[in-house]
Amino acid sequence: MNAALHPTIAQLQNSSLTTVVQQEIERAILAGEYEPGSKLIEATLAEKMGVSRGPVREAFRMLEEAGLVRTEKNRGVFVRDIPIDEAVEIFDLRAAMDELVGRRLAENITGPQVKELKALVDAMEKAVKAEDPQAYHLLNLSFHDRMVEMAGNRKLTEIYRKLIKELSLFRRLNLADGWLMPMSANEHRLIVKAIASGDADAAGRAMFQHVIESKERTIENDLRRQAGQADAADKPAPVKLVSNSTAARKDKNKEGSSRGKH
Repeated sequence: MNAALHPTIAQLQNSSLTTVVQQEIERAILAGEYEPGSKLIEATLAEKMGVSRGPVREAFRMLEEAGLVRTEKNRGVFVRDIPIDEAVEIFDLRAAMDELVGRRLAENITGPQVKELKALVDAMEKAVKAEDPQAYHLLNLSFHDRMVEMAGNRKLTEIYRKLIKELSLFRRLNLADGWLMPMSANEHRLIVKAIASGDADAAGRAMFQHVIESKERTIENDLRRQAGQADAADKPAPVKLVSNSTAARKDKNKEGSSRGKH
């Protein structure tokens, strides 16, 4: 007979499983497998991941704290659709944080770290040529996350990651527009160049400007989406046209049916 697990060990195992479940659901949300507004069904996710519903329920709580989902009473759990005004506030915070990151990196970055950032930009440019916005989005996240890590401020990294997760859905939609990817990739190339030069002012300015440009693109895209939704709502329902031959056949069928009754 197996000995019962110590309560602390059992709790740690359950906590570890919950973390794995939370990370997998988070990955799927950030990758766009669940769109904003999508309902997340506890039983379905538990079955899909081969776990009980408890860890999924706890993962939902953690994801809500991270700002990625919302819980509606008597309705369930949904992927958050972040309003544009909240996204703009996050962009403004990011601009200040990224400026600091750029300055710190210009002063302290190593040769191997510069090579790593250049390799990420090379991969981003390949994604542009392949017209693969999904690959570009993930590389974009990796690029910025590594820069924040390289800056060496753990508290800054923690806050940044929470903010970036909330913004990820907006940013992925931006990059779905093919013409924006080359522009974004070029901005990243200029950022690495400024950091590698050791010019803290230029690096901070390049990082700040990149985030502000991203904010402006997000606002423009949101306005376009709203205009498109309004146009779709104003369009009249399509009228079903009946050809003369179809109408003639219907009249003939009615006539035959009438004769049969007599």
